[in-house]
Amino acid sequence: MKRTTLRAAALAASLATTTAILTSCSSDDDPGAPPSETTAVAQAVLEPGEANPMIAQGVTISSGARVYKSSGLGPTAANTAAPQGTPESYIDSQFADGELPDGVTVTEAQGINVLKNIRANLEAQGLTLADVTTMRVFLDNAPGTDRADYAGWNRAYRQFFANTNLDTGDTELVPLGTAEPAAPLERNAARPTRFALEVGSLPVPGWLVEVEVDAVYPADGVAG
Repeated sequence: MKRTTLRAAALAASLATTTAILTSCSSDDDPGAPPSETTAVAQAVLEPGEANPMIAQGVTISSGARVYKSSGLGPTAANTAAPQGTPESYIDSQFADGELPDGVTVTEAQGINVLKNIRANLEAQGLTLADVTTMRVFLDNAPGTDRADYAGWNRAYRQFFANTNLDTGDTELVPLGTAEPAAPLERNAARPTRFALEVGSLPVPGWLVEVEVDAVYPADGVAG
């Protein structure tokens, strides 16, 4: 049975976390004042000794930091070769005519699509994927399966996040499906906090992935 109640619980926890973050980020002197250059920072808390962790254990956000919260975003219907409203219709456009390479799953292809949409959403606000501090991921299982495709999602995630070696600074190669690991679609050292869970359904027929993020403006960042 799908864990339909988990999303409500997760969203409630997310709202509580958001309240705490926004409270801690307000200025005692002037709540409407822009953040100072010395306080608007975020720092991921990482497991000691790990050179390439997937996610952070937590994140500290300094008082006065300016936080942006995206809405939940899903994939764009980019594959006109598939019937409208099917999972295949939301395969990312980098896969011509929806043809997936060996081992690439529909969830993986949708995940790439969604993260490109997240990137565009952030860029419209003067932010980048490197500024993401927290990510919430909701997955539906593909037709004919009884469990969400976490492995496919994680491969899509590594194409855009957590793909540098923290010890050497080198780019980590990541797999696409079952292909040999290769350079990621976007090099990014950021390791946000994250949860990913299976839900009973997503709001748009055919969606298998929905993501929302929090991002913090750098010390010298200015919102547009």
